[in-house]
Amino acid sequence: MLAEKYNPAIVETLARTARTRATRHWHFDDPTAALQDVDQHLAVLLVITGGIMPALLNFVSVVHDAGALAAAQGADFLSVFDQPQRNALVMLFLRLHHYQITAAEILWGVWLVPMGLLSYKSGFVPRFIGVWLLINGAAYVALSLSGFFWPDYQDKLFMYSQPALFGELAIMLWLLIKGARPSEPVLG
Repeated sequence: MLAEKYNPAIVETLARTARTRATRHWHFDDPTAALQDVDQHLAVLLVITGGIMPALLNFVSVVHDAGALAAAQGADFLSVFDQPQRNALVMLFLRLHHYQITAAEILWGVWLVPMGLLSYKSGFVPRFIGVWLLINGAAYVALSLSGFFWPDYQDKLFMYSQPALFGELAIMLWLLIKGARPSEPVLG
């Protein structure tokens, strides 16, 4: 019934967000357990900025999508608007969605700060990946700020920041290939 009333993509976004966040929470007894010995405060900050806050923004994003869809489909209560006005409402909601994504880029960068620091301190992954994650985070924040203050340059900055943005890919590949194994102490 929900899918009949709303676009299936919107329903899927809500379900995916809820499933991802619930899986991350229920999969671990303590989401910060793996990194708790490294730095408990950074691990908690990582969960907040990388899990809770993005989930809330995803739900807000769905509101923009639903508004654009309602205006495009011409719901009964919008009959007072003619077609060009409804088209303008659709564009408004789509631009709000874009601004929400641009604002979310700040969180995409901020969560990489505790992730980079924990990776650097942990010994689970090479330190250069931790530094790369910190640079990756700074690149996302720069992209977000450029989207608000200098939107004409955001595409160019995005192209130049691509090497920095591969920090997340680097840690994913490292964890898939090598795994997260703490360095072994040297016995003398």
